[in-house]
Amino acid sequence: MALPVNQGGGADTLNTLNITDYEKLVKQYRYYKPDSAIYFANMGIDHARRMHDGKGIAMMLNQLGMIDDNRGDFDASQPKYMEALSIYKRIGDAKGQAAVIIRLGVVELRKGNYDKAIAYFLQSLKVSERSNNTAGRMEAYLTVAEGYIGQKKFDVALKYLTIAEKINNTIPFSNLSLNIYNNFGVVYRELGLNDKAKAYLQKGIARSDEPQYQGLNITLINNLAKVYNKEGNKARSIELQRSALAKARKIQNYLRELQTLTGLADTYGAANSKEALFYFNEALQLVREKGARKQQLEILGRMSELYKHDRNFEVALKLKEEQNALADSFFYKAMSKQVVSLQAEYQLYRSRAKVRELKQQNSSQIWQRNFYIGLSGASVFTIFVIAFYFFRTRKLNKLLNVANTDLIESNLVKDKLFSVLAHDLRAPFASVIDLMYLLEDDDVEPEERKALMKKLTTASNVTLETLNMLLKWGEMQIKGVKLNTMIFQPKPAVARVLGLIASNAEKKHVRVKDLVDPTHTIMVDSNHFEFVARNLLSNALKFTPSGGSIQISSRVNEVSGEVIFSVKDSGVGIKAERLARIFDIGNASTKGTNNETGTSLGLVICKEFIELNKGRIWVESIIKQGSTFHFSLPLFKVTTPTPPIIIPTERTTGEAHT
Repeated sequence: MALPVNQGGGADTLNTLNITDYEKLVKQYRYYKPDSAIYFANMGIDHARRMHDGKGIAMMLNQLGMIDDNRGDFDASQPKYMEALSIYKRIGDAKGQAAVIIRLGVVELRKGNYDKAIAYFLQSLKVSERSNNTAGRMEAYLTVAEGYIGQKKFDVALKYLTIAEKINNTIPFSNLSLNIYNNFGVVYRELGLNDKAKAYLQKGIARSDEPQYQGLNITLINNLAKVYNKEGNKARSIELQRSALAKARKIQNYLRELQTLTGLADTYGAANSKEALFYFNEALQLVREKGARKQQLEILGRMSELYKHDRNFEVALKLKEEQNALADSFFYKAMSKQVVSLQAEYQLYRSRAKVRELKQQNSSQIWQRNFYIGLSGASVFTIFVIAFYFFRTRKLNKLLNVANTDLIESNLVKDKLFSVLAHDLRAPFASVIDLMYLLEDDDVEPEERKALMKKLTTASNVTLETLNMLLKWGEMQIKGVKLNTMIFQPKPAVARVLGLIASNAEKKHVRVKDLVDPTHTIMVDSNHFEFVARNLLSNALKFTPSGGSIQISSRVNEVSGEVIFSVKDSGVGIKAERLARIFDIGNASTKGTNNETGTSLGLVICKEFIELNKGRIWVESIIKQGSTFHFSLPLFKVTTPTPPIIIPTERTTGEAHT
């Protein structure tokens, strides 16, 4: 193969290269000189276009996607993979399709979307089985196992790894063989079977001591070091990690160097924070040089925690502020890309809809087309609304000079909003767009299209529910909360709420009882009461398994002059460490017994509404036995029959959180 330009070659030399040469150059530079790798990949695409080589174009697009992955820029890599997949489908290259689908799954795996990742890996398995691609089947089984490792379902992961290992024994040795050994080592380490973990990792280290496998050799050494650290042998762990660091620097493999530096910091830990911070600083310098913002955010956060542990609060706060400032810029850049992308998608769907309208007059197809356009337009509008809200919040933060305690509270609010946008809101949007891509394929069978439409409706409803909750909470932070107190009988409102959840309760086979006393009368904003009742009952249903029960009841506390409402379920319960923060903004949401999604903002709003109406809210819970949420509201003692009336005073409470 001819030398690259920066190693003595020139334009004439590049003209002699074929697509395989370009692929080798990209792989050579991908980790430690990504800009050079991008240059050669684009040269390869130009060459492939001149040669009318669709497979070559797809190959280079796949490599460009992998470069973006290495930088943590998953939003940039995904469209490249999708374009490569489209080309492979068009030319009928099943092997290429399977490989790119694996990469799409890896993107979801790295984002923490394990269910979506596994779905991609299983799709790749299906393609490989159809085309009798043995190596593709092995890689699919291997990656499915990695998806279950991410979910910490190690027993399931072992089953898929065992299948992958059996296939591996029938085909030539490759880098995938080393990945199998590595994953066995990780699983057995997490299961506490350290001897088995060592055996696989040492086997992998021995077989990877070749120049072409040095990257995986370093990963295997680092995982073996973690086994020794888990056994308490820190000296051996550090010795292995330092040898891995030397190898990573020798081959200029940025990702493996970063992996090893953070591993060393973890091994030293809080017990030796000076050494841990030394390696974190080296890692931070490395990711800054590479412009890897996601990794910078993670390292800054972990360094802040170490300084906080050492009671050096000044440096801890400074690092946290740097992390938040970086997160701000990272978020707004990503948001701008999404707005532009969604605008482009919207225009594209409009154009395609007009073309299809000339070809098709079937009413159901017209309805589906209009649905795509409306959903795309709604997505664009939604992103604009959220971007405007964050821009306003950011501007307020710059204008207000707040004390450190206020700054910490602000950061908690902002962190939660980032979390909701990045996980609870962005994920459903991505799911909607992915499903629309699939529906666009003319080869989709009617039954499969019907199933996809059902999934699309579900994903859209989840997105809308999350967005409504987010906007309601955001409005409360900026404008405060209006309170319209009235004399109110809760029984009819509870009946309305139970009617709303009845269908889901029936599907889940959960019994729901209404034990609210019809004679109880309270002083409350009726909208606030219905919101709280709806949220608590929905949560109870979410975390109650099939065959369980839920009840809502009320009782009067004559001493305090309150009516106490209780929502009791026979669900999974809440861990003790979460109970103390269950109503806090920093509390993380969890999935229900049927993997129902949601945010923790609902309980935050419930607390604000109850306290605003002069009440209290608290929870009792026992793991695997269930939870009971209680809330109290002022009792109104009826002396003569009185119709509900609205008290003519209206007040607004709350100030904007900045």
